Amino acid sequence: MGRRVLTGSSTRAAVLAYLAALNARDADRIAACVTEDFVNEHTSTMGHSRSGRAAYRTALTAFLAEFDQLHYEIEDLIVDGERAAVAYRMSFRMVSAGGAPVLVRGVFRFRVSADGLVAHRVDYWDSGEVRKQLPAARAGQDVNGQDATSQ
Repeated sequence: MGRRVLTGSSTRAAVLAYLAALNARDADRIAACVTEDFVNEHTSTMGHSRSGRAAYRTALTAFLAEFDQLHYEIEDLIVDGERAAVAYRMSFRMVSAGGAPVLVRGVFRFRVSADGLVAHRVDYWDSGEVRKQLPAARAGQDVNGQDATSQ
């Protein structure tokens, strides 16, 4: 029996399924997209790295509650065998900041297992950019500095 080889199209499908689950804000569906030994690595000071599907699933409830209306818009998706990179625009309303709207760009790096599940995710986004947007949002402006009440 040979080792199962992952194709670019199956890597793409796994990554898109994972991102669709995130956008659906469905913690069980998100967790079902990752391996038992999943590594969720954050480079942002606001992010929290976790290992294992169970630990990741436990953290998802609080994450999804804090990042209300979370949405990832894909800017670019590059796939090479079992690996993928996604440039994204993440938008959400930060509940702990009174529902302040936030928009930040970032990049995911993924490694997908032979069984088509995400095994490792590295997330790069600028937490300083998030913090910069919060005071303006609390002052009644959107993330572009416009009066949020006029939209």
